[in-house]
Amino acid sequence: MTERNFVIATAGHVDHGKSALVKALTGTDPDRLPEEKAREITIDLGFAHLNLTESDGADEPISVSIIDVPGHEDFVRNMIAGLGAIDLALLVVAADDGWMPQTEEHFQILNYLRVNRIVIALNKSDLAGTAAVMDEIRQKLQDTPFVDTAIIPTSTRSGEGIVDLRRALAVKLNASLPQRDIGKARLFIDRAFTLPGIGSVVTGSLSGGAISAGQPAYVQPGNFPTRIRSVQSHRTGINVARPGMRTGVNVSDPPKDSDAATLRRGSVLVTDEFETSSMIDVLIEKSDRLSKTDPAWRALKTGAKVYLHHGTARIPAVLMLADNDALRVGQTAIAQLRLASPIVAFLGDRFVIRDRSEQHTIAGGTILYPVSSAKEFRSPEQQQLLKARRSNPDSVLVAVESEISRRTMTSVGSLLRNSNFSSADVARAIEALKSELRIVVEAGFAIAMPAWLTMRQKVTEMIDTTHAINCEAKGLDLNQLRSGLSDSWRQAIDALVDDLCKNGFVRRGSTVARAAHRPKLPPKLESQAAQILTKLIEKPFDPPGRMQIAVGPDQRQALRYLIDENEVVELSPDVVLSSEAFSQARDRIAQFIRTNGPATVSQLREELQTSRRIAVPLLERLDRDRLTRRVGDRRTLVGATLV
Repeated sequence: MTERNFVIATAGHVDHGKSALVKALTGTDPDRLPEEKAREITIDLGFAHLNLTESDGADEPISVSIIDVPGHEDFVRNMIAGLGAIDLALLVVAADDGWMPQTEEHFQILNYLRVNRIVIALNKSDLAGTAAVMDEIRQKLQDTPFVDTAIIPTSTRSGEGIVDLRRALAVKLNASLPQRDIGKARLFIDRAFTLPGIGSVVTGSLSGGAISAGQPAYVQPGNFPTRIRSVQSHRTGINVARPGMRTGVNVSDPPKDSDAATLRRGSVLVTDEFETSSMIDVLIEKSDRLSKTDPAWRALKTGAKVYLHHGTARIPAVLMLADNDALRVGQTAIAQLRLASPIVAFLGDRFVIRDRSEQHTIAGGTILYPVSSAKEFRSPEQQQLLKARRSNPDSVLVAVESEISRRTMTSVGSLLRNSNFSSADVARAIEALKSELRIVVEAGFAIAMPAWLTMRQKVTEMIDTTHAINCEAKGLDLNQLRSGLSDSWRQAIDALVDDLCKNGFVRRGSTVARAAHRPKLPPKLESQAAQILTKLIEKPFDPPGRMQIAVGPDQRQALRYLIDENEVVELSPDVVLSSEAFSQARDRIAQFIRTNGPATVSQLREELQTSRRIAVPLLERLDRDRLTRRVGDRRTLVGATLV
């Protein structure tokens, strides 16, 4: 059988027995610091490992990493750092105390982080009756997704309920899917230290993807490139760590002058160069469980200075609301968080907000746009994207369509890199939107259908304008078309033209035109064209220069028409011949070389009774046409042997 991996964390008020319960379950005391032993309270995160087997009711072996968090109000910041990538919360309530202030705060934090699986241990059940406290807990769970959650009476002193608690955990995890591997590994670092002879070691709960020994990686913020030397899980060396595993990683040491020189809690180890950001656009919510007696009940106003808790990081931030001046209990709002330092944020990440005094948890929410700016946040286009995502932030279809609409067109390969969606998720969404004709995918770009239709109409109008103003032209020159479009649309010009050519247009060389369009000279230019042809025919092999026969704009327009219609051949910017003269010259040069062998420019010039001004560009044109080939200072026919 394949072992499945999950991470659970404890939660609950101080002195309700969380650490003792972890020890009873695993045999490991998670309180590792001397100060914790002396004060008999958990101060920082502790860790233990639990194996659930068939005897516990597990259908297959389950490896459980347990993170024990502090319950004291002074250490809530450490508590939140342990919840970044958990699958289940073990909420501990003591029978002799009941539901206490930190129980409530921890429960709200679990809700803000959308931890959707909990098991409740009614601990110290040997010290007091459990019925009243169980009723209190049920009351607290009313109107929440956890109203029917099992409550297991336990006692770490007598051992009561420990077997039942193991079984409850096994049942809950049996019904859970392991964390997905979306190919975007992030290890939110909760511990960092140095071991003699080994070097830098970081630990955390792995999410989003696998990491393996020998793999290159990056430490963010700072984008410090490193290499994973070795990987462990619960002190056992492994080749590959997968999502849902407590993971220890020995990484190559950063240079002392590097931004990442001090690896610390709050840093992130990633296997790709994800973009970091100091401004994130979010959906923020304020719990309706807050009471008026709670200082956190006060309205959260725009411009408020707060702490953002994201992953294991805690960062000073300023909150800017989009439409409201204040966020009140039970409300949600679109906002931007402007951070004192950058983070690796993904679309769909959950977060918690606490006040600057670090005494109160005041809000939480979801990241809707992970890499933003102050100017971008206020734009109508960005607000439209955020409102679309607000209703369903977990929908890849909504995320993809809103991103494409926001950008008008975007590279398929870079779409939603900073998100909790895999490349396969994004590809399926693109195909679905394409099949529903809501987007167009061309040349590696995804384009919103309204934008595509608008641009196609603009190009159509540019072509029709060209036909109306320059009816003698074959069509709109593609270089002219490109110059009339923005940089992004220039990348899709071939796709636009191909689409038009399926709908009544045609590409002729470097121009595009309506299929029904036939070039014709305006009546006022017919005489100009006739005069040009007359001048070219008078001296067919030595005509005047281009600037002499096309002096004014009308004459230049007429000459361009004659060139496009193949009545005149353009040899160089200054030399043109009538088509008849060009054909005659071509034939005479070919015949001369066949009769006399390879010939110099001078010989061929004499044959045509022309000048070097004409002969040189004429022969260069015949070289390009692959009639002749230059060998030294002579011309031979292509395929002929030089003698």
